[in-house]
Amino acid sequence: MSHRAQSGVATRWIVDLGDVRGDMLREVGGKNAALGELISQLAAAGVRVPEGFALTTDAFRAHMAQADLAERVRARLAQLDVRDVAALAAAGCEIRTWITEHPLPVEVAHAAREAYAALARRLGLERLAVAVRSSATAEDLPSASFAGQQETFLNISGADALERAIRDCMASLYTDRAIVYRAERGISHAAVALSVGVQRMVRSDLACAGVAFTLDTESGFRGVVLVTGAWGLGELLVQGRVNPDEFWVHKTTLARGFRPLVRRELGSKATQLVYGDSPGKPVQEVRVERAQRESFVLEEEEVLQLARWAVAIEQHFSSVSGRATPMDIEWAKDGATGELFVVQARPETVHSQVERPRIELFKLRERSDVLVHGKSVGNRIGVGPVRVVRTRQDLEHFRAGDVLVAEMTDPDWEPVLARAAAVVTDRGGRTCHAAIVSRELGLPCVVGCGTATSDLRDGLDVTVSCAEGDEGRVYAGRVKFDRIEIDPAELPRARVPLMVNLAEPDLAFRVAQLPCAGVGLLRIEFLVSNWIGVHPMAIAHPERVRDPAARAQIEKRASAWPTLEQFFVERMASGVGVIAAAFHPRPVIVRFSDFKTNEYARLLGGEAFEPAESNPMIGFRGASRYYDERYRAGFALECRAIRRVREHMGLENLQVMIPFCRTLTEARRVLAEMEKAGLCRGERGLEVWMMCEIPSNVILAAEFAELFDGFSIGSNDLTQLTLGVDRDSQILSHLFDERDPSVQRSIESVIEALHRKGRRVGICGQAPSDHAGYAEWLASLGIDSISLTPDSLAAVARRLATSTAPTAG
Repeated sequence: MSHRAQSGVATRWIVDLGDVRGDMLREVGGKNAALGELISQLAAAGVRVPEGFALTTDAFRAHMAQADLAERVRARLAQLDVRDVAALAAAGCEIRTWITEHPLPVEVAHAAREAYAALARRLGLERLAVAVRSSATAEDLPSASFAGQQETFLNISGADALERAIRDCMASLYTDRAIVYRAERGISHAAVALSVGVQRMVRSDLACAGVAFTLDTESGFRGVVLVTGAWGLGELLVQGRVNPDEFWVHKTTLARGFRPLVRRELGSKATQLVYGDSPGKPVQEVRVERAQRESFVLEEEEVLQLARWAVAIEQHFSSVSGRATPMDIEWAKDGATGELFVVQARPETVHSQVERPRIELFKLRERSDVLVHGKSVGNRIGVGPVRVVRTRQDLEHFRAGDVLVAEMTDPDWEPVLARAAAVVTDRGGRTCHAAIVSRELGLPCVVGCGTATSDLRDGLDVTVSCAEGDEGRVYAGRVKFDRIEIDPAELPRARVPLMVNLAEPDLAFRVAQLPCAGVGLLRIEFLVSNWIGVHPMAIAHPERVRDPAARAQIEKRASAWPTLEQFFVERMASGVGVIAAAFHPRPVIVRFSDFKTNEYARLLGGEAFEPAESNPMIGFRGASRYYDERYRAGFALECRAIRRVREHMGLENLQVMIPFCRTLTEARRVLAEMEKAGLCRGERGLEVWMMCEIPSNVILAAEFAELFDGFSIGSNDLTQLTLGVDRDSQILSHLFDERDPSVQRSIESVIEALHRKGRRVGICGQAPSDHAGYAEWLASLGIDSISLTPDSLAAVARRLATSTAPTAG
């Protein structure tokens, strides 16, 4: 028996969400139609949706027919210039007042009260708290996000309060931002109606809530689910007033039964929305205690459960629409029961509209002082004068090309946002209003800066960079930059597989969309430096770190993890795992750490473990560290991280590489250390590669081939050691040249020797990225792959496709 039949209150004004179907958009709007589809079609997949009912669009039209409201609204909007901020505000306020001041038609009010009472009886509750949400008929169109257009009212209790909230919800069809949005997109105001959804409250005020996307919101990469979450009710996160936790889950290996939470980032979560303390105050914003701020809102299994639901929802709506349909899903956790719920689902409307992706790569040519920093949105760079906006009145002074700086953006500011060069906010995360609208408008946006409105002054020229990974930076002045646009479909197929060198996980999802064969070099030491910041031995032996300040900083960095070792292993696995997930199933070759002693010493706690060397470049580095007591425990942590990626996350496309391996004995000792740590060559398809960058590697190539599966030529170190030139020396820089005949002959020799042994040989040094003709010469030798910097891949691919007489010089 359906819920509608059980309630006995079905009318033309009311429909139970259990009886709603996805094709009822005209009757109940986009959001309510999606909710009904979830309840009826995805319950078998375990997806939980709170019970409720919807007031139909007929109820809205009946209300608007009173006192000729619809005609008065039409006439009021007919002559409105939506670019006039003051006139827009006046018109919107007047229209909303008309709608809220008129009581609902008697029959509509009665039906709503009856449905509310029936829902309470069905749930066995004397006093039922509900969420009242808008669901417009034009909402969630494939090409429009309608982000934050209408209002939601939470913790509404009692029939009188419900009736008021319904009128307020109907009036929100005419918020200033909704009026502008429809006008700018040619959507008739009269053609849009609103349904009101009423759902029982999920007690996320006692737990957490958030949003899940079935793609990466920055790059549009569709191989992951992004889950964001914060403490309390979800409205603050949706409004962009909190910086949430973020979690990424890889879809393919999730479907195969692995636990591929490839990355999680702790948000500041400074405030939360909870139930109010009086009938006239249904919700209130309060500070979050420090212990909660420093804890993730979800456990791993909860993130994976949400990801499984998100994938099921995406698959269902894709099947219904006949095309891939990435989804934007709101979720909530009930703190009283521990259960997770989906409270809204709608199509994602930015990246899903891109039928033929073009890859934009922005690169700064220079640097200046960083004035503020936060989370990057948009992978772009923008330049302009600062305009700090604190109130609506400040918008009147905003000019096209200004950089909008605010504590947080208001959806009513969208007419101004469209004219901005960039957006910078004090608060918010990557799913806040500023982020969503900036993506849609193609603007660089840095959110969660904390002090932007106080540190940046009006008129100051700045450069807003979101092209350097996860951290967005606002630089002083107009910094020069390059913009490279690549259409993957237009790139010719290179006669040699082209891979990329990559060390920045934040760029992985974007770079992975390039037509490349995988990652030829992933440097672990960059993750240690940028993602962890702590010396591996200081993790293994914190008692040896004598500096109290350094120990305190180490503990702070790892505060969200149970142990220091778990922090290091999971954090490193996260960085490596993101890149392996982005390129899956293409191979990703990760090189174990190759810091020099002076570089290791600069890490937190590093001074306690590193010797002073007069020439670190040819000192205690690479393979020689891995079996030495001075670093063996650190290497074991690196191995544990790799095992976590391959075995826990299921990303077996990850292969490993040993750098700076001087002798055959050293190679055997390193392989033995790896086996002790559970990384055995050949098991679960594990390949072990070796950097070929020392003359001994060239001379004994055939012997090394017995121990390793593949080789990657490091042209930088090979040139340095062949010519006896310190590559960091400015005095000798004119002698450092990978095109020197001695270097070329070494490369020719090693390719020939290794091919005779049936081993693959690639190159990951800078030479083919930097020198025209080098890649063509390597191709003529029959090299198996060339790994390049991402920004040089397109040019090299074109050269390889057209060249006929390759030469290195």
